[in-house]
Order: sequence, then C-alpha cells, then structure tokens
Amino acid sequence: MTIKLMSHQKESVKFMKTRKSVLDFSDCGTGKTLSELMDFTARHKKDGKAALVVCPKSIMYAAWASDIKKFTPHLKVSLAYAKNRQEALNAEADVYVINVDGVKDLLKFKPAFWKKFGTIICDEATAFKHHTSQRSKALSKIIKNFEWRRLMTGTPTSNGVCDLWHIAYLADGGKRLGKSFFGFRSACCSPEQVGPSTNMLRWTDKPGIELQIGALISDIVIRHKFENCTSIPENHCYAIPIKLTDKHMGVYKELSDSSLAILRETSVTAINKAVLATKLLQTASGAVYNDAGGYSQVASERYELILDLVEARNHSIVFYTWEHQLTELTKEAKSRKLKYETWNPDHPEIATQFQDGHFQVLFAHPASAGHGLTLTKGTATIWASPTYNLEHFLQGLKRIHRIGQREKTETIVIIAEDTIDEKVYAALGAKHIDMDALLKEFE
Repeated sequence: MTIKLMSHQKESVKFMKTRKSVLDFSDCGTGKTLSELMDFTARHKKDGKAALVVCPKSIMYAAWASDIKKFTPHLKVSLAYAKNRQEALNAEADVYVINVDGVKDLLKFKPAFWKKFGTIICDEATAFKHHTSQRSKALSKIIKNFEWRRLMTGTPTSNGVCDLWHIAYLADGGKRLGKSFFGFRSACCSPEQVGPSTNMLRWTDKPGIELQIGALISDIVIRHKFENCTSIPENHCYAIPIKLTDKHMGVYKELSDSSLAILRETSVTAINKAVLATKLLQTASGAVYNDAGGYSQVASERYELILDLVEARNHSIVFYTWEHQLTELTKEAKSRKLKYETWNPDHPEIATQFQDGHFQVLFAHPASAGHGLTLTKGTATIWASPTYNLEHFLQGLKRIHRIGQREKTETIVIIAEDTIDEKVYAALGAKHIDMDALLKEFE
C-alpha cells in the first residue's frame, strides 16, 4: 500500500527522524496520527521495538486502531481497556494502545516488560499537564523506559504557560524548562492575592513570557497551522443570543444577587466562587441541580432554540455541559422525532454511524468526545452553553473542521443576554489570544 503524505506531514516525519524527544503542537485536524505512524514504522523496521500509545479512551479505537488498520495494516495493534488490560499488554503486538488513566496500572510491570518498547506516543498530552495528578506521576516514572518520546497536542497552553511545564518535562526530563514546577512558575508567572490566606494566589503569565519559553523548546517542537495545511472551506464561529423570559430572568437575578452578597464575604474561597458561577451558568441555561440530587427546570427556550438550529441543518454535533442539559435536549429531540445519538466512548461505532449519516444530531460532552474523533459528516458544532475550557472549545471545533471536510462549517455558541454567559464567552476569547502568542513562535 502506497501512502501519500501531505507536504506538512512529510516535514513532520523528517523532523522526528533525528529527534528522540518531540513536542508536536500542530493544530487539531492536521493529521498528526498518520505522521506519528510513519515515524514509528520507519524505526520499527530497523529495531523491531514496539510503541505504547497513550490517549483518551474515546480515540483508542476511533483514531488509533482504525488509522493503523487503514494506513499501516502490517502493524499488529493491541487495545488495552480496563477489562482486558493485563492480557492486552502481554499479547504479541507492535503497537499497544492504552487510555490515559490506565497508565497508573503500568507501574505494576517489572523492568523486563519494558524491554520490548522503544517509542511512547502521548496523544492529547494535556491530560498530563498537572504534575501532581496520579496519572502524571505514573507517566513520569514509566516514561524513562522509552528512548523515543512523542507528545502531541494542538492546545498546549489553554490555561496559561504553566500547562506546558510537565508536558516538556515528560519529553526531555527537565532539560529545557527545568526540573522544578515551582521554580518554573516563579520565573514565568506573577502571583496575585485573591483571598485572605497567604496561599490564596492566582498566578498569571508575565508579559511576553511566551516568546522566551518558545525559544527554550523550539528545537524539539514541530507545529503546523491548520489553515496552512489544507484548503477546506472555512469555519464560521459566532454566538447566538437568547433573551430570557421575565420569569426566567427573575429567577436568575435572585440567584445572582444572593451570589454577589456571598462573594462580598472575604472568607469565600476560589472553589466556592467557582460553585456559585456554575450555579449561575446552570440557571441561565434553563435548569439547575437541587439539593435533592435532581434538577429543577426553569425554562425550555434554550433547548428549543438548539433543536431549531439542528432541524435547519443536515448533521450537527451539540456539546452539552451538564447531564440535565442532555436530558432536556434528548427530550426535545424525541418530541420532534429527530434521529439522534449520544456519544459514548465505550461504543466507538457511533462515530462511524454518524459519518454514514444514520442520525441528524450527535449529543456529546466535550470531555469525552472533544479529542481525536473525525466527524466530518457534520457541518455545525453547537455549544448549548459557553465553556471556560479553551482546550475543550478548540478541540470540539476540530471534530468537523478537519481534513476531509468538503462543506463550510459553523461553530455556534448559545449566549443568554445580560447573564454570566457573556463573561464566560469573553474570557474564552482572552485565553485564546494568550495561547496564540506562544504557538506563533513555532510556525
């Protein structure tokens, strides 16, 4: 089988050939998986050593197993899910694929187990950006067994430059950004007191720090901007405002006023502030969780608007934030007799069914479906509510706006006027500007 690589993929393969540590910050949808497979295949022919792929559960089969079958069928792949992990990892294979949380189980294996490996590929490496998480600690221990390290993400600094430190540490053991997270943070960020206790600090990036960090890691970073790699039709991103009814706004204002009163209390922690903000977002969306464990519906206009948008389009993805949103959205879809499905990473065939046009709308949570999936049958991504999470937002966009898309696409965010929705959407844009400053250093 002859595989035709695009010019930017050839450049990536050439770049990786001579580097044992690589950070691939290419945009989502630029075909990083195929580049990695070509890089590994060339090396595998020489040394016969296997690769370990660490990725979100949702793309173990949908992205990696399917691409291996399509592009490198000579490679034997073993998928190590929780139910078959021991058996799958001990099986004869060339590529072993495990989900990000499964990394913790790898600490049980003895040194002899690791001798068969030469390459590790961490897809969506931001899953390991928090150096104190259990999976990050586990990966930092086992990654020493791999001579060739590849870490991939199109959104390396969605919440600031501190997101980058542990990813770089995994790649090079601290050679470029240091071996101390706290030392890195002190050098790159400025503290701001946000509460009465001395440890209640918010760390913000120092002006221009992206340029300095970019210079330190540039020798191991490859990046391709999506717009420079393909000529697919553009994506149009915009917000659609919705005006709350008088009754709905009355409920929202009552909660907002009480929240402001609580926030004026100096004892309120950042965590409690986040809880209050989430309550306001939920209320603006039309429903809010109650103390009994269920939820109380305030209004249905937002759900009706979203399904109106779905009906006006051939195939759409709707990202929801809370389970009560999903419940109300599916209830509305049923009432309109629309063909729909809810994404479940345990059933990767749903992606194939969507691509084959079996249903008009796919409901999905961005944490489980925002990485790696190709859903180019869709032409619209609709966010039921705005999100603070820039990584989720950018990754969610690239499910439909990626190589293989032949239609113009839309990203639509539903915003309730005169509510916290507007502030969240504005904050999302500000984060995007900061991350762009770093990524431009590698173009």
